[in-house]
Amino acid sequence: MKINEKNLSMFATTPPSDLEGYLNKRGEVNKSWQRRWFVLKGNLLFYFEKKGDKEPIGVIVLEGCTIELAEDGENYCFQIVFHGTNNRTYYLCAENQEVMEKWMKALTCAGYEYMKLMVSELQRQLGELDEKNAESETQSSSITPKPPPRRQNPFNRVAPAPPVPSSKEQSRPCQKSPAEPSSSSEATSGSQQNIQQPETDGFFKSIHEELGKSFVKEKNRRKTEEVTTKKEASLIDL
Repeated sequence: MKINEKNLSMFATTPPSDLEGYLNKRGEVNKSWQRRWFVLKGNLLFYFEKKGDKEPIGVIVLEGCTIELAEDGENYCFQIVFHGTNNRTYYLCAENQEVMEKWMKALTCAGYEYMKLMVSELQRQLGELDEKNAESETQSSSITPKPPPRRQNPFNRVAPAPPVPSSKEQSRPCQKSPAEPSSSSEATSGSQQNIQQPETDGFFKSIHEELGKSFVKEKNRRKTEEVTTKKEASLIDL
């Protein structure tokens, strides 16, 4: 259909857009292929004579239609088929397979019916997730949680029990180990230490006595010498 409304023209030329690019469009009357610039915005497919035009020369409302491959025509062609009586079919052709698949996918997802189906599918998946979460919560609430296992300190080890002597070991007499000294040897060693201690004390005592005697003898000798020297000095003075 032909349009000239300013608001719709402004909407068509205002970015952003879902998809845009050049496609070949077959005319309705003369059936010739013409190169047009297409812009997809929502469920509206605008086409311009060339890129950069301010107003579109036509628009296709993508509701109540299907996107199908074209059986007749050139390569990489597809068609927008509107079902019902006296409805037009638009034939479009792309440059290669990749561009054709991209346009067919975008046009198929642009209709309101497709959006409605997607929303209902997402709601169904969300409901299933809610049911699973509710079931898991009920199961977890019914099961009593077990406390975690208690960790033991590896240093708190129980001392091993002493070995129980057999009947043969109990019947044997107690034998002293050679390393343990007997009570008699300890007594003899103690008496030897007591004997050695007074011997050393008497030795030092005798040394002190001899030195003291010599010191006293020397002291008396010096006193006598001083007395004799004083007498001689007095005689000399006389």
